Amino acid sequence: MSGQRILVVKLGALGDFVQSLGPFAAIRHHHPKAQITLLTTAPFRRFAEASRWFDQVWTDDRPGFAQIGGWLELRRRLRGGRFDRVYDLQTSDRSGAYYRLFWPGPRPEWSGIAAGCSHPHANPNRDTLHTIDRQAEQLRIAGIPSAPAADLGWVAADASRFAVGDAAVVLVPGGARHRPDKRWPADRFAALARRLVDKGCHPVLLGGEAEAEILAAVAAAVPEAQNLCGRTDLFDLVALARAARAAVGNDTGPMHLIAAAGCPSLMLFSAASDPALCAPRGDRVAIRQASDLTHLTVEDVLEALSGWLGRC
Repeated sequence: MSGQRILVVKLGALGDFVQSLGPFAAIRHHHPKAQITLLTTAPFRRFAEASRWFDQVWTDDRPGFAQIGGWLELRRRLRGGRFDRVYDLQTSDRSGAYYRLFWPGPRPEWSGIAAGCSHPHANPNRDTLHTIDRQAEQLRIAGIPSAPAADLGWVAADASRFAVGDAAVVLVPGGARHRPDKRWPADRFAALARRLVDKGCHPVLLGGEAEAEILAAVAAAVPEAQNLCGRTDLFDLVALARAARAAVGNDTGPMHLIAAAGCPSLMLFSAASDPALCAPRGDRVAIRQASDLTHLTVEDVLEALSGWLGRC
């Protein structure tokens, strides 16, 4: 419908944001003439603004429970948006609370799990569905029949300033600091990097400043590896993914983006997360899982990579 005002809520984290790219496209396709606003968090604002899907991107500062002024400002902004419909793709307690900020009304149509909303995703087994399937079902209930796979063809990015060459293999050894059980040990990544160098490949290490220590340890063990710690944004990750032969990493956000960009990607899962619920999909994605990642050997990883490396 022309003139509709639509709000899409997706706050993070990066892996979840990437798995909402298909739903973003589906919402835009279903509402081609609507004014669509995304409510997200600061790390994703510039990336979302560059996409083809949104007319506006708002940043949510996520006020704490006791920050009454922040909640009142968010309420003023949401109500002032005069939205006809909201697609809550975050479906968390926080985003559900945003529905209540419209009290006493008028309330927009709302797709999500907020109590009393117009288009509830009421499947009691929704939390057993893969993120992609769960969001697709939510959209079907709201009248959007299908959601495509993530497509990053719109991303304008150039990896030439990094000079990684045509034998690059991306390694992502980090992950959330508070989830060390989701990380393959640094010495295994170092051993893998050494084996890749011996095969003629060029290991490229990616991660943020919070992961500087682990990336520095791998780079110290394998000086031939290129350490890009803290030097890349989301656009750079897409560019490097396009340039690389393959990527290996833990269950962490950058690997989701790299896989979505089409890079052959091997993701390593421990018992701390379930690939059946959250792993990237596609014929260029492979999974290796061990209850404890210390049990996963370098040989296991190299075997999984073998079909993608070719002759570096």
